[in-house]
Amino acid sequence: MDRFQNILLVGCGNMAGAMLTGWLAGGIPASRFTVVDPGRDGLPEGVTLLRELPAEGRFDAVLLGVKPQGLDDVAPLLAPLLGRETALFSILAGVEFDSLAARFPAVGALVRIMPNLAAAIGKSPIALDARGLDEIGRADVTALMAPLGTPEWLAGEHLFDAVTALAGCGPAFVYRFIDSLAAGGTALGLDEGQSQRLALAMVEGAALLAGASEFSPGELADKVASPGGSTRAGMNMLDAGGALAEVVAEAMTASRDRNAEMAAAARKA
Repeated sequence: MDRFQNILLVGCGNMAGAMLTGWLAGGIPASRFTVVDPGRDGLPEGVTLLRELPAEGRFDAVLLGVKPQGLDDVAPLLAPLLGRETALFSILAGVEFDSLAARFPAVGALVRIMPNLAAAIGKSPIALDARGLDEIGRADVTALMAPLGTPEWLAGEHLFDAVTALAGCGPAFVYRFIDSLAAGGTALGLDEGQSQRLALAMVEGAALLAGASEFSPGELADKVASPGGSTRAGMNMLDAGGALAEVVAEAMTASRDRNAEMAAAARKA
């Protein structure tokens, strides 16, 4: 991690902002970070905020935090700042290494990162792949990402569409399920606010237990569901015809396919 002493964030919206929050909470000094974002206010004390890209400067790492559709606007201005000593980190969904290399040909290393908003509390899965990094460089990236959650190096870039559907889009699916659980409780007669609190507490506890357990989530589900009991009656509805597994698979496939479409559009640009 000592390799990355001077980090530039180009764009600091929801995801890049969550990463910045996680890094600062993890003890990385605010003085290491410079943010370029014309619409951002209220950054933590010690973080340098710029409204536009500097004309010159040396950065060990640059994090692309703009929207994918904004890449071509920022690339000509950013490219002169990226030399052989710089690692370019990209959290842009669907923007592949070849597309990044075409826009930033002089950069020393390219790192694709797929986190989610739980990076702010150090609980994000973080999928990684890189070009131009040796094993020491990868170890440095792993150390930098560790305060944000659980870094996982992928076997290849082709897996980013799948991991985006699972770890990137997945939190939204979980939030939808929590909302549905709360709505179900309300439909059964609970106060709406109370049902929401119970649903959140239940999911938080279940997730923490699953993370600490020696058993898989499927095994835990069967341990909760006694034969002939109330839990089993509900699970029978979810399991009937593979209904739950099917709708989740369809949602993930739609997310994966959309990510692939965005990658194809970026290649053509």
